[in-house]
Amino acid sequence: MIKSGKGGGNTRTGLVFEGKTDLSTFLTQQPNYEVVDNDVLYNGKKVAEVYKKHKFYNIFLKKLNIDWKQHISKQLLPDDSIFVLLNNILFIIECKHQEVAGSVDEKLQTCDFKKKQYKKLMAPANIDVEYIYLLDEWFRNEKYKDVLDYIQSVGCDYYFEYIPLNRLGLPVPPELIED
Repeated sequence: MIKSGKGGGNTRTGLVFEGKTDLSTFLTQQPNYEVVDNDVLYNGKKVAEVYKKHKFYNIFLKKLNIDWKQHISKQLLPDDSIFVLLNNILFIIECKHQEVAGSVDEKLQTCDFKKKQYKKLMAPANIDVEYIYLLDEWFRNEKYKDVLDYIQSVGCDYYFEYIPLNRLGLPVPPELIED
């Protein structure tokens, strides 16, 4: 893992970017994890819930008895989201893949607004929100330095290629930890 172009880590313990990243699929491939419906189980114990796009509204918000129209004017559809029970945080994960310059460049600058919208939605349930971009190699280009700095300056985050399980507050299977 390389975050902000610095540091390193064990890519076996993170959500790997594969163009069409799917958090549920990734988690089910990890030792001791399984996803049943939207529940994430680690060693048989529920640790989180995952929701993509419309399921965020149709299942998660409905279960919390939150009518999104009472809080925001337009739905935002997360690429992926995970509500981690252990820390009471909803992580919104947006995957951005790019091969040529285009509109994704500007979309990266909307994280502050979107995070605030999700915070409005989660306020009635007293759930905190974190907003994370999962970026591919395209965004390592120096021309994105200002945008990447901005993302962090407004309290959002980004990772290249993968997000570590521990960043989400999820247990890391012992067999994946390297010395």
